[in-house]
Amino acid sequence: MARTTGARAMSKAKILKNTTSYHDELIESLKKPKEADLYLRIAMEEYHEDGDTESLLVALRNIAEARGGMSQLAKKTHLNRQNLYQALSKEGNPTLDTFELILKGLGYRLAIQPDETRKAG
Repeated sequence: MARTTGARAMSKAKILKNTTSYHDELIESLKKPKEADLYLRIAMEEYHEDGDTESLLVALRNIAEARGGMSQLAKKTHLNRQNLYQALSKEGNPTLDTFELILKGLGYRLAIQPDETRKAG
């Protein structure tokens, strides 16, 4: 019995050692500009559909991590790291100015376009 438990622990450790977490793979893929662009577009579309601010802020955090982390973003935006973490937290509610600084620091900008889903009336 002890031998089976030891073998299970050994194979579990080996599996964990050789398995990359989803988050790690996501961050690696977001280092590619096209992947990050699509990811952020989808997050924004979902925000427009259901108002889920948290998912949009998670997307921005993930892109920030892929592009050097919060320290790097803090340098680009001239905001302190603590404020960035707070603005992009689950409870975050960044002002429009802060949101714009974050987007700009990540290489994006806000843009206005017609809502094609609304019928002209």
